[in-house]
Amino acid sequence: MMSGARFVFALLFAGATFFGVTGRSLAAPVPVAIFGFELFDDTADQRKSIQAEQDARLKLINAELVRLLVESGQLTPVDLKPFAARIDEASPFFKCNVCENEIAADAGARLEAVGVVRKVSNLILSIELQVREVDLKGVEGSAKVVRAGQVDIRGNTDESWMRGVRYLVKNRIFAPGLPELSQ
Repeated sequence: MMSGARFVFALLFAGATFFGVTGRSLAAPVPVAIFGFELFDDTADQRKSIQAEQDARLKLINAELVRLLVESGQLTPVDLKPFAARIDEASPFFKCNVCENEIAADAGARLEAVGVVRKVSNLILSIELQVREVDLKGVEGSAKVVRAGQVDIRGNTDESWMRGVRYLVKNRIFAPGLPELSQ
């Protein structure tokens, strides 16, 4: 038989080991509307082949963003498919002063994730990501930014875009020492 003190110690040790290994809390994940990244292209290159490459890269990093946010255990995506027409009508979001916030609220999200890839040239790109509170009061443009980050990348490749997104999520959105978004 284990004494009461040993049992409590064993229980605390098991809990500390679990959280140390998984890094996840028991808090319920927060519903998030993941609008993902859009492209703001400063270059004058309008070739269809280049646009197809950029579209493919956006799909790639948006899928990676969803994976990383879900894998954190802090966020759970809401279904935005029923809002596809509204999303198409309102986008690009980087031009609309937080117009996606109403869509996120209607989808049942408490947070939204929206970003932009700014292509200055084929060598210089910048990736920005914001996680904002969903404003349930409906005050346009008033969504509070709870996490944000920006990274400049060199090279217009799948690998550089993916590295940029992974860096942003790991070191800005879920940076060590920040409180969990699910609290």
